[in-house]
Amino acid sequence: MVEALLPEHADLLAIAVGNSRARLGLFLKGELRDPASFEVEDVDAIVRSAVAAMDSTRAVVIASVNNAASGAIAAGLAGKGVSAVYTLGKDLPIPIRLGLRDDRTVGHDRLLCALAAYARAKQACVVVDAGTAITVDFVDGEGTFHGGAIAPGVRMMLRALHEQIAALPAIDAIEQFDEAQGNDTPSAMVLGALEFARGGVHRLIERYAVAYGAYPQIVATGGDAALLFDGDDVIEHVVGDLQLMGIYEACRRAVGAGEE
Repeated sequence: MVEALLPEHADLLAIAVGNSRARLGLFLKGELRDPASFEVEDVDAIVRSAVAAMDSTRAVVIASVNNAASGAIAAGLAGKGVSAVYTLGKDLPIPIRLGLRDDRTVGHDRLLCALAAYARAKQACVVVDAGTAITVDFVDGEGTFHGGAIAPGVRMMLRALHEQIAALPAIDAIEQFDEAQGNDTPSAMVLGALEFARGGVHRLIERYAVAYGAYPQIVATGGDAALLFDGDDVIEHVVGDLQLMGIYEACRRAVGAGEE
């Protein structure tokens, strides 16, 4: 039952399951504590971490764009005796207005990041999620999600270059090229991927601002957000765990403790 999520200060474990990684975070009295990341294939480690955070007053809420992985995690938790496990989109709604032509395939990660960003900003915002893919989505001043753009992430670009062009090397650690000037092939690849990502995001932000007729607040999240946007002149806020915050916000609203 939804009532298991305490309406005023819900203590819950949020799990965001992506295509390659899962992120866990415990919310105690509304504050996110000790978030951690795992490879999605490491179901045992995810389950162990979740069980260690549980007590009789807490629920687990899962959001996922990877049904096979989230199903394995939920089954693993059930096998450990954790019965209060809820899945967003199935057991609980994602309470955000949609302005989409077709909402059947929009990822829950995008909706949750948009929900959290609007809950924080209380105004129109652009949400940039820089992970495996880079998504740039627009939420209007009424909190309606209008969708946006999906593009390859930095590491996906680099992997595609290596896989499609035999002479180009594999790049394992982008961070070592943070001062890349393009004066050798690996740094040229990294420089190209970083700047194409930044430039594309900036162009999309301008597009949304022109269409909306005002400049929205810009929020970035995701594993590569800090690498791409720390100190950026356009990106106003880099928030590390926006999707987990969206899970928490969805639960608050599900029990009537938040905005509609």
